[in-house]
Amino acid sequence: MKEEMHQLDARRLLCPIPVIRTQNAIRGLKAGDRLLVVATDPGVMHDIPAWCRIHGHVVLSAEAVNGEFHLRIEVGHEHHIGAI
Repeated sequence: MKEEMHQLDARRLLCPIPVIRTQNAIRGLKAGDRLLVVATDPGVMHDIPAWCRIHGHVVLSAEAVNGEFHLRIEVGHEHHIGAI
């Protein structure tokens, strides 16, 4: 069975908005769910992984693709929801 990958379009948004949108998207997911964040701000390559480490989520991959940044996140079992 193929796992569903939820998606978040954070293109044309500047930090900290992509991180805030990621936080909001994860609030609606459960542990083990996966989220693909697509952004154009290169700051997400540092900011989203840092946020994930703090809140118990796992960055499965982070790559630049045709001028965009794709981050695949697995929602952690310790679903820490905190303000940015």
